[in-house]
Amino acid sequence: MKKLRLVVIGNGMAGIRTLEELLELSPALYDITVFGAEPHPNYNRILLSPVLAGERTFDDIVLNPTSWYAANGIRLLTGRTVVTIDRVRRRVIADDGTEARYDRLLIATGSRPFTLPIPGNRLDGVIGYRDIADTETMLRTARTHRHAVVIGGGLLGLEAANGLALRGMSVTVVHLGEWLMERQLDRAAAELLQMELESRGLRFLLNRQTTDLIGDERGRVRTVRLADGETLPADLVVMAAGIRPNSELAQQAGLPCHRGILVNDTLQTYDPRIYAVGECVSHRGVGYGLVAPLFEQARVCANHLAMLGFSRYEGSVTSTKLKVTGIDLFSAGDFLGGEGTESITLRDPVAGVYKKLVMRGDRLVGACLYGDTRDSGWYLRQVRERRNLSDLRDRLMFGPTGHQHTDSGSVTGSGETTTDLARQALPTAHRLTVSEQPA
Repeated sequence: MKKLRLVVIGNGMAGIRTLEELLELSPALYDITVFGAEPHPNYNRILLSPVLAGERTFDDIVLNPTSWYAANGIRLLTGRTVVTIDRVRRRVIADDGTEARYDRLLIATGSRPFTLPIPGNRLDGVIGYRDIADTETMLRTARTHRHAVVIGGGLLGLEAANGLALRGMSVTVVHLGEWLMERQLDRAAAELLQMELESRGLRFLLNRQTTDLIGDERGRVRTVRLADGETLPADLVVMAAGIRPNSELAQQAGLPCHRGILVNDTLQTYDPRIYAVGECVSHRGVGYGLVAPLFEQARVCANHLAMLGFSRYEGSVTSTKLKVTGIDLFSAGDFLGGEGTESITLRDPVAGVYKKLVMRGDRLVGACLYGDTRDSGWYLRQVRERRNLSDLRDRLMFGPTGHQHTDSGSVTGSGETTTDLARQALPTAHRLTVSEQPA
């Protein structure tokens, strides 16, 4: 029987993970063609930070070498950007004129860094942080220049700043928010993180806005100006102020998009022959920029491409870890808390440990850990499974074993009440506190 034709637009982690899952389920169903805009095989994008820091090489982070594509009969077309999806003739056309016809199409075009709409944003030396090319630019610049400014104190911004500092650059992080990683950490954990990074030589300017970038006569960035008039020397500016989904190609093809390509619970677009996964997607109004949700989408999408048709994607509980050597932090779910929740916190400043668990009734809905993350996987399972934890509540802070990990330090909570657990399970040097949010 003649094979169906599957075309994949995007050679990144989400699209190729979908193919891996598909090949496990139905290896002989499709003739597969993959278009990749970058001149590389599939690599682990989240390990670019260790490459920048000098802990990995580019070869170390390749997930699927070209031999893998050949072994699975996949036609790989790298360095080619698809510019047209012709839904009537069921074909795609790349920027070099290459065409491929499809019976099923998978769009996995990912995202791009958000570029601040400010004067000077196109100067030489102003980059995002998204791919191997960006990382190579940072490595080259660090060899010959001194001053770097990172705009954005989120996950990628801090990883870029740490890597550049390890490469010998003087790094300042300019962040619009009140504390670092406000989408992944609460203020207490962020303050511990900031102190640790400052001890490594990084400088932080919080609650500050960048207004323009100033270049020299050769068109290279030299200065960053802030809204309050302060100027910073800058030979390199890394914009890490968020991402935007690459959904324009789908939109030009007439597929409905709103903050990403709209998909249903089977990862199917409004065209039943076209699926989409990854950072280019909006599912139930949510776009995901972390790896775990993208792999969950890939598993469901592969199930339907294999024509099994019984799997559904209903959204993900996200979790975060920072890829900076020597810093352990983790967050998941509703770690900030809100109406109807209760927060249990443990602080140990001597050991540099902070833990916060957010409960709604007897269920764990969020966690924020700094300094001791060994139980993070277990907490994430509890958040995802929504298990009733009333039988573990008095020792929940100490993970699945119920045993205390830290040995010294003290914790105080302003406006919070000390629980009986703090007196029974902890030495006098510790304090465990509980605060309630009104329903």
